[in-house]
Amino acid sequence: MDAQVKSEEKYSKLSIAYEGKVEGEFVCSAIDKIVSKYDIKPETYTCNISNKKDVVVIEYHDDIDRVAGDIFEEIIKTLNIPICD
Repeated sequence: MDAQVKSEEKYSKLSIAYEGKVEGEFVCSAIDKIVSKYDIKPETYTCNISNKKDVVVIEYHDDIDRVAGDIFEEIIKTLNIPICD
Protein backbone atom coordinates (compact mmCIF):
# COMPACT_ATOMS: atom_id res chain seq x y z
CA MET A 1 0.00 0.00 0.00
CA ASP A 2 1.15 3.52 -0.65
CA ALA A 3 -0.45 6.95 -0.40
CA GLN A 4 -0.23 10.42 -1.85
CA VAL A 5 -1.73 13.68 -0.55
CA LYS A 6 -2.41 16.84 -2.53
CA SER A 7 -3.71 19.99 -0.91
CA GLU A 8 -4.60 23.52 -1.93
CA GLU A 9 -6.64 26.24 -0.22
CA LYS A 10 -9.94 24.48 0.56
CA TYR A 11 -9.21 21.33 -1.44
CA SER A 12 -7.51 18.18 -0.17
CA LYS A 13 -7.08 14.77 -1.79
CA LEU A 14 -5.72 11.48 -0.46
CA SER A 15 -5.02 8.65 -2.91
CA ILE A 16 -4.28 5.18 -1.58
CA ALA A 17 -3.05 2.44 -3.91
CA TYR A 18 -3.72 -1.13 -2.88
CA GLU A 19 -3.44 -4.61 -4.35
CA GLY A 20 -6.07 -7.33 -4.33
CA LYS A 21 -9.58 -7.79 -3.03
CA VAL A 22 -8.65 -8.45 0.62
CA GLU A 23 -6.44 -5.39 0.90
CA GLY A 24 -9.09 -3.33 -0.90
CA GLU A 25 -11.78 -4.37 1.55
CA PHE A 26 -9.49 -3.53 4.47
CA VAL A 27 -8.68 -0.08 3.05
CA CYS A 28 -12.28 0.81 2.19
CA SER A 29 -13.58 -0.43 5.55
CA ALA A 30 -11.03 1.66 7.46
CA ILE A 31 -11.81 4.75 5.37
CA ASP A 32 -15.58 4.36 5.85
CA LYS A 33 -15.19 3.92 9.60
CA ILE A 34 -12.96 6.99 10.02
CA VAL A 35 -14.83 9.31 7.62
CA SER A 36 -18.16 8.53 9.31
CA LYS A 37 -16.90 10.07 12.58
CA TYR A 38 -16.70 13.55 11.04
CA ASP A 39 -19.40 15.99 9.91
CA ILE A 40 -17.58 16.97 6.71
CA LYS A 41 -18.15 14.36 3.98
CA PRO A 42 -15.80 13.69 1.06
CA GLU A 43 -16.28 12.55 -2.48
CA THR A 44 -14.72 9.13 -2.91
CA TYR A 45 -14.09 6.95 -5.91
CA THR A 46 -11.99 3.96 -6.90
CA CYS A 47 -10.12 3.41 -10.14
CA ASN A 48 -7.84 0.79 -11.62
CA ILE A 49 -4.23 1.86 -12.23
CA SER A 50 -2.80 -1.46 -13.45
CA ASN A 51 -3.65 -5.13 -13.74
CA LYS A 52 -2.81 -5.65 -10.08
CA LYS A 53 -3.40 -2.28 -8.38
CA ASP A 54 -6.40 -0.10 -7.71
CA VAL A 55 -6.57 3.30 -6.09
CA VAL A 56 -9.17 4.80 -3.77
CA VAL A 57 -9.38 8.59 -3.83
CA ILE A 58 -10.84 10.73 -1.04
CA GLU A 59 -11.47 14.38 -1.91
CA TYR A 60 -12.67 17.28 0.20
CA HIS A 61 -13.68 20.29 -1.92
CA ASP A 62 -14.84 22.86 0.62
CA ASP A 63 -12.66 22.19 3.67
CA ILE A 64 -12.75 25.66 5.23
CA ASP A 65 -11.66 24.42 8.68
CA ARG A 66 -8.88 22.18 7.31
CA VAL A 67 -10.32 19.03 8.92
CA ALA A 68 -9.19 16.80 6.04
CA GLY A 69 -5.58 16.79 7.27
CA ASP A 70 -6.59 15.20 10.58
CA ILE A 71 -8.81 12.69 8.79
CA PHE A 72 -6.06 11.77 6.33
CA GLU A 73 -3.54 11.38 9.14
CA GLU A 74 -5.88 9.03 11.00
CA ILE A 75 -6.46 6.95 7.86
CA ILE A 76 -2.72 6.70 7.12
CA LYS A 77 -1.92 5.65 10.70
CA THR A 78 -4.77 3.10 10.77
CA LEU A 79 -3.56 1.54 7.53
CA ASN A 80 0.08 1.53 8.73
CA ILE A 81 1.30 3.37 5.65
CA PRO A 82 4.91 4.34 6.47
CA ILE A 83 5.48 6.90 3.70
CA CYS A 84 3.02 9.32 2.18
CA ASP A 85 4.15 11.53 -0.72
